[in-house]
Amino acid sequence: MDVGFIGLGVMGQPMALNLARAGTPLVVWNRTPDACEPLRAAGAAVAASPAEVFARARTVLLMLADGAAADAVLGRGTPAFAANVAGHVVVSTGTAPPGYSRALEADIRAAGGSYVEAPVSGSRGPAEAGQLVAMLAGEPAAVEEVRPLLAPACRESFVCGPVPGALLMKLSVNLFLITMVTGLTEAFHFADRHGLDTRQFAAVLAAGPMASSVSTAKAPKLTERDFTVQAAARDVLYNNRLIAEAARASGLASPLLDVCHTLFGEAVAQGHGGSDMVAVLRAIEARTDAGRPPAGPADAPPPAGPADAPPPAP
Repeated sequence: MDVGFIGLGVMGQPMALNLARAGTPLVVWNRTPDACEPLRAAGAAVAASPAEVFARARTVLLMLADGAAADAVLGRGTPAFAANVAGHVVVSTGTAPPGYSRALEADIRAAGGSYVEAPVSGSRGPAEAGQLVAMLAGEPAAVEEVRPLLAPACRESFVCGPVPGALLMKLSVNLFLITMVTGLTEAFHFADRHGLDTRQFAAVLAAGPMASSVSTAKAPKLTERDFTVQAAARDVLYNNRLIAEAARASGLASPLLDVCHTLFGEAVAQGHGGSDMVAVLRAIEARTDAGRPPAGPADAPPPAGPADAPPPAP
C-alpha cells in the first residue's frame, strides 16, 4: 500500500518530496491544495480528503501545526476516528505537548491502531537537504517499521523509548537551540550597535570554537537582515511555551528559556511571527531604542576588592 503524508507546510513539503524522490509510493493531502502540486509533479498521488489517505495507506505521517490540527485530520472525538486509525500506523512528526501525545497514543491503540512519535530536529534548509534528525518513541515493532521510511528525509534517527520520550528529547534539543540563537542574535546586536563590521563579526565567529551549522546559517541572515523564514518566530514561541510548560510540570527551573520566551513573545506581538526566528532581533532592538535595557551588573556598584582597600599604614 501507499504511505500517507498529511501536512505539506514549511517542513512537511520538503520531507514528503524527499520521500517521493526516493521512490516511496506516497498519497498526500494538505488543507491548501496548491501545496500538493510539487508532490504531484514528483509522482505522488493527491487525495481529496484525509479519509482517502487513510483508505489508501496503512502508514500515515502527519506534519501538522498542533494537536488541534491533528485531531481534526484524524477525526478524533467522532466515529470517523476509529475508521481512520484502526489497523493503521499513525506517525506524528510535528511537535506537540508530551501529555497530548500520550493521550493520543492511548486513543489510537484503543481504536485498534498503532502510534509512533517521530518529531524531527532541523529547519527548512535541513528538511530540503534530507538532513533532519528524527527521534522516535512508541511500541518497538511500530518504531522499527517506521524508522526506515524516514531515512530519505533524515540523516539519522534515535529511538527514545516509550511515548512521550521522543517529544521530551525534542524539547530538550529545542531548549538549547532557542537559547543559542537568541544569544547569537543579542551578540550581533551588541556588535552592530557598537559600530563594528557585522560581516567581520560573522567571520570571526565562523573561525572560532563557537561555530556551528546553526551559526553559519543564522549569522549571514542577521548581517543581511534577511528574515525570510527557515523556522518561524511564532513556531519558536510555540515550542518555547511547550518547553516551559513541561519544565513547570516537573518543577524545573528554566531561567534562560524564560527570557527567550518573553523576547519571542514581544517579536510576535510586534508582527514578526511569520519571519525567521532571528527576527527576535526586532524585539531586542525595540528594547534598546526605547531606552529600557533591563538592569544588570552595570547598574550595580562594583564589589569591594583589593583596589578598594585602604593603603597600609606607613
